[in-house]
Amino acid sequence: MSDVRVGTVKTYLQGLQERITGAVAALDERSFLADAWAKAPGEPLQGSGMTRILEGGTVFERAGCGFSHVRGPALPPSATQHRPELAGAPFEALGVSLVFHPRNPYVPTVHMNVRMLSAGHPGQEAVCWFGGGMDLTPYYGFDEDARHFHTVCRDAVQPFGEDKYPRFKAWCDDYFFLKHRNEQRGVGGIFFDDFSEGGFDNGFGLMRSVGDAFLAAYLPIVERRKDAAYGTREREFQLYRRGRYVEFNLVWDRGTHFGLQSGGRTESILLSMPPLVSWTYQAVPQEGSPEEALYRQFLVRRDWV
Repeated sequence: MSDVRVGTVKTYLQGLQERITGAVAALDERSFLADAWAKAPGEPLQGSGMTRILEGGTVFERAGCGFSHVRGPALPPSATQHRPELAGAPFEALGVSLVFHPRNPYVPTVHMNVRMLSAGHPGQEAVCWFGGGMDLTPYYGFDEDARHFHTVCRDAVQPFGEDKYPRFKAWCDDYFFLKHRNEQRGVGGIFFDDFSEGGFDNGFGLMRSVGDAFLAAYLPIVERRKDAAYGTREREFQLYRRGRYVEFNLVWDRGTHFGLQSGGRTESILLSMPPLVSWTYQAVPQEGSPEEALYRQFLVRRDWV
């Protein structure tokens, strides 16, 4: 992978992080803490990044958005499931990843990630691919929010082929699924990985389109719900449902596994964790309640657009 191409991707990703955190800081009227980091010389994984985090805000209880650019001597197993020929190959990875945990239970949690990986054995031309997506995890479901989010996701990938939204939507539903609970994590969105169709320019274009669509997909929902009245019942249900988020990220998420397996910066990798969470043994929502409606109407696979 040429330094020029890597530099182009890096400039875009750093700018994307600035734009997103700037918009969220303006909405919350609270600044992000900027924590620049670099791996120490001699460690297997080399590189640097910037973690930006907002905690204790009026709108967001915790909002983390990280940029990283790392190089390693061997791809970890989580990155070679679909590319066994690259097992053990040196690699380079760049990405922006975010998870925003709102304070109000009527505002959904959101996740977005866009990334590029390049890998190749010595003496061979490096292989480059892109990945990313975004998904929405409500605690109280609203059809109009899910439709809006999916419409923006569809429009972001449609210029790259009519097949992309149906394919990436199904991929998202399949990926963000808690197998041990037999339960969807949320209402989904789009997800893609190992994408190299059409070469570098097409893959980079798709990644940019997804990253650029994030604020339009999420902020209107936040504006609509952030001032809704709520009480102890809604707050307790939000904390309970956050437990599912923690379970998925630690048990199933390939990005979390990649970071930990490759020797990444643990504090940055786990910025997706909510500040407060709870578990209740065999909690069953009351029939006909808004909490029960979440399971019946929203934590199921649906065509939203």
